[in-house]
Amino acid sequence: MSFQRPKGTNDILPGESEKWQFVEETARLLFRDYQYNEIRTPIFEHYEVIARSVGDTTDIVSKEMYDFYDKGERHVTLRPEGTAPIVRSFVENKLFGPEHTKPFKTFYMGPMFRYERPQKGRLRQFHQIGVEAFGSDNPATDVESMVMALDFFKQLGITQIRLVINSLGDKETRQAYRQALIDYLVPFEAELSEDSQRRLHENPLRVLDSKDKRDQKFVAQAPSILDYLSEEAQKHFDTVIAMLDALDISYEIDSNMVRGLDYYTHTIFEIMSDAPKMGAQATICAGGRYDNLVEELGGPQTPGFGFAMGIERLLLTMEAEEVVIPAFNSLDAYVVALGEETNIEALKIVQAIRDFGFSADRDFMGRKAKAQFKTADKANAKLVLVIGGDELANQTINVKAMRSRKEKSFSLQEIYEHFDEVYDEMTLFIEQEEE
Repeated sequence: MSFQRPKGTNDILPGESEKWQFVEETARLLFRDYQYNEIRTPIFEHYEVIARSVGDTTDIVSKEMYDFYDKGERHVTLRPEGTAPIVRSFVENKLFGPEHTKPFKTFYMGPMFRYERPQKGRLRQFHQIGVEAFGSDNPATDVESMVMALDFFKQLGITQIRLVINSLGDKETRQAYRQALIDYLVPFEAELSEDSQRRLHENPLRVLDSKDKRDQKFVAQAPSILDYLSEEAQKHFDTVIAMLDALDISYEIDSNMVRGLDYYTHTIFEIMSDAPKMGAQATICAGGRYDNLVEELGGPQTPGFGFAMGIERLLLTMEAEEVVIPAFNSLDAYVVALGEETNIEALKIVQAIRDFGFSADRDFMGRKAKAQFKTADKANAKLVLVIGGDELANQTINVKAMRSRKEKSFSLQEIYEHFDEVYDEMTLFIEQEEE
C-alpha cells in the first residue's frame, strides 16, 4: 500500500522551504518596522466564530469549511481565514483595554483550510500572512496598511504589480446601494447563475463577486456603489485618495470590486500581479476596513483594517517574475575525515567550530577524500579542514580556502581555542584575491 498526502495539500521540502523562510522572515522584519506584533491563534475555532464573522451566505461558510463535531459534540471548524480568529482573540483577551496602545497592530502567519477544488495557487491547506490594526477610523490607517503591503512586495523583489481600490461605504451606503442593485438585477434574475439567484435577495453584493460567465455581463453594467456613498463615506474615500496621491502611489478604482467576505466597510483593496505568467490568479494581496466585526463578536464598537496574502501565490508570483532568492545555509567549514581513527576527532572539531558561531558539517559515510571534497564543493563551503591518521598523530589539521585554493596547516589546539582567528586569516586570502 502506498501512502500519499491528502488531496489539495503539499509537502514543502528542503530547497523549497528556504523560499518560504525568506518570505516569512521578510514579513516579520518589515511588520516590526511598522510596529506590528504577532498573534498565533488555534488552527481550529468554534464554527460560530467564522459563520458570524465571514457571513452565512459566503462561499466559505456555505461550501468550503472543514467543519465537524468533536467528541464533546462541539461544532468546530479548521480556520478558513485569519481575520475572524484574530478578532475573537482581540475580544476574548480584552486587547481593546486602556493598557494597550491604540491602534492595536498585529500580524499572523500560518495554515488555513478550505474544501475546494485544488488548482494552481489554490489548495485545501494553504498558508496566509496577514495583518490587522484595531481602534483607528483614520483613513491614514487604511493608507499605511496598503503602503506596508506594497513595501513588502518591493522587499521581496516583486515589481509587476498594481493597487486597485474601492469603497463599500457605511451602513447607510450599503442600504441605499443594496436596493439599487436588486432593482437593477431583478429583471435579469432568470438568466443569472443558481448561486446568484439565491444571493440576489439574501446578499446582492455577492453577485458582483461572481466568477460565473452568465453573471459577468450583467455585473459589468451594474450601478456603481460610488454613486451611493453617504456624505461620511465619501469624505473617508476622498481622504484615502488624497493620501495615496500625497505619497505618489499609483492606484486604480474599480467600483465592482467587493471582496469575498461580508464584514468589509469603507476602503477595500487588492494588489494584482501583472506578471504575464500569472494568468487568472492575479490577486496576490487583498484586504480592507471592517468597522463592525469586533462588535459582531461581542466586543466594544472598534474599527479595524487589515489584509491577507497567500504564501503559495506569492511564491508563484516570485517565480513568474524570476526573482532570485538570496542563498541560505552558507557553509563556513567542512571537515574531511580520512580513516576510521579520525571519527571522534572530526566530531570534536565540527562541534568546536559550531561553538564559535560558525556553520559546519562533516562526512559521516566514511567516503574517500575525493567524494568528501566534492560534497564540500557542492555545499559551497568556504573552508575545508582535512584530518587523516598522520595529522591526528601530529595533532594538526590542514585548512584549505576553497575559492583561493590557499592551504595552511594549523595545530588542533588553534582550531579548538581560536577558530575565529583561523577563519579570518583564511578568508582574508579570498578577499585579497578578489581585490
